[in-house]
Amino acid sequence: MDAISSTQNKRVRYVKSLQTKARLRRGERKLVLEGDRLIADALTSGGKPELALYSAERADYDIIAQLQNRNCDLLPAKEEILSFVSDTQQPSGIIAVFAIPRPPLPMEATRVLILDAIREPGNLGAILRTATAAGVDLAVLAPDCVDPYNPKALRAAMGAHFRLPIVEAAWTEIASYCQDLTICAASADAGQAYSAFDWRSAWALILGNEARGISQEARRLAREHVSIPMAAATESLNVASAAAVILFEAQRQRLGSGVA
Repeated sequence: MDAISSTQNKRVRYVKSLQTKARLRRGERKLVLEGDRLIADALTSGGKPELALYSAERADYDIIAQLQNRNCDLLPAKEEILSFVSDTQQPSGIIAVFAIPRPPLPMEATRVLILDAIREPGNLGAILRTATAAGVDLAVLAPDCVDPYNPKALRAAMGAHFRLPIVEAAWTEIASYCQDLTICAASADAGQAYSAFDWRSAWALILGNEARGISQEARRLAREHVSIPMAAATESLNVASAAAVILFEAQRQRLGSGVA
C-alpha cells in the first residue's frame, strides 16, 4: 500500500479534526494517542483501536502487529502527514484513534477525586496520572473542566484514561453519588492540615480551579476543608502538585492502617 501523501485525504482530515475539536471527540466517542508508549499502554489496558497512521520507516512493528490483531485499520503515511495531524512539535512514528473507554462506575467507591473547573489540560492529565498511582477509585469532573481527552491531557496522564474510571457530572449528581462519603475540599485558607485529616475512611476530595480555587458549589458540598502548610511567603502549590501531596498522604494512611 502506498503511503498517504495528501493532507486532503479523508482519514487524515478526520484524525486532524479529532485532535483539534472537542465536540467531535465527544460526538464520535473517540480519542487520539500519539507514540509507541501511549498506544502500547492503551492496548495493554484493553483499549479499542480503530485507525492508525504510521511511518513505515519509524514505526515499532511489534505495536503494528498488536494493532493488526485488534482489527485496527492501518494506514502508512508520509512524514509530512504525521506532522500535519500531530499535536506535538516532533511527531512520533505512529498516531492512533481509539474508542473513548467506558469503564463501569464503582458501586462502592471509597476514594473519589472531584475536579472543580480544572482548565489546564496538562494539570488535568497529571492529576489523573497521580490519582491512578495513589489508588483513587473514581475521578469526577465537575462542570467547567477542560476536555479530559484533549491531546495534552492524554499525554500528561500517561495511560490513566484507560485505568481510572473518569466521568463528567453536574453538582447535583456529584452530591447524590457521594452522599455516603466524607467530602473534603482542598483550600489554601483552611485551618486543618491535610495530614491531620483521617483518610482511612471513605472520602471524596475536591480540588479547585488553578486561579480561583474551589467554587461556591464545592464549598457548599464539602463537610471538611484541608490545606497544605507552606513555608515562607509561598501562596499556593500548582494544583497537580497539591493533588500528589494530598493523595499520597491518603494512600500512606490507608496502607499504614492495613485498609485495602
